[in-house]
Amino acid sequence: MTLIAQPDRDFAQFTQQLKNKTGIDLSLYKEPQMKRRLNTMRESKGYRTFTDFFQAMQQNKELFEQMLDHMTINVSEFYRNANRWGVLERKVIPELLKSSRSLKLWSAACSTGDEPYSLVMVLSKFLMLNEIQVLATDIDKGVLAKAKQGVYPEASVKEVPKAMLNKHFTVEGQQYRVNDDIKKCVTFKPHNLLSDPFEPNFDLIVCRNVLIYFTEDAKEELFYKFSRSLKKGGYLFIGGSEQIFVPLKYGLEPLDTFFYRKI
Repeated sequence: MTLIAQPDRDFAQFTQQLKNKTGIDLSLYKEPQMKRRLNTMRESKGYRTFTDFFQAMQQNKELFEQMLDHMTINVSEFYRNANRWGVLERKVIPELLKSSRSLKLWSAACSTGDEPYSLVMVLSKFLMLNEIQVLATDIDKGVLAKAKQGVYPEASVKEVPKAMLNKHFTVEGQQYRVNDDIKKCVTFKPHNLLSDPFEPNFDLIVCRNVLIYFTEDAKEELFYKFSRSLKKGGYLFIGGSEQIFVPLKYGLEPLDTFFYRKI
């Protein structure tokens, strides 16, 4: 029994130590997926136990940042699931602009910035760039630094319409740099969805392809928090692998696939 229980105690202690240090509660993530990811990294770095791994991170800031980057799921691209961005352009934004041209917008768990920059580009069809401001947040400061740089491989921009690509990017060898006038529309900040407070009165919250990594209890709490952060008539845009089965429970109603409106 001891041989079986010891690794569990080792990981449980690591979970508590990480929560004390960062506020990140791994118990709110799906354990098999998260434990597998962190086990892979721990072993690749040559540490026998999670206790040894955590002690090393205490001494080595770079190792700690690498762990956070490995823990978070940073898979993103511009206009991911392009038909959903079409719904945003055709239905959601025109509806929001009926009430105001000053929109409060949040790209939550924004990863490397593909999503908030995509949002600015879509909005630029309706508004002047100096009228657009998007809050973009992520728990991982490393990806936020990359997002601020705004430089992407060709694979990240493959869904961007050609006209938008030519207008808003500068080609640098094999990479694409987001132009500064688009960058100025986005404010990047660190934020932990599971523990940090949410700002109120958003017209649109975009949070895609991260909720699937949380437990059902954590997702339920996040849907309540997102709903409370939206204005009445505001919209929540979630990912293609996610769905709210009883949106009314959270004061939301479905508009289209993966779009929900605050009632």
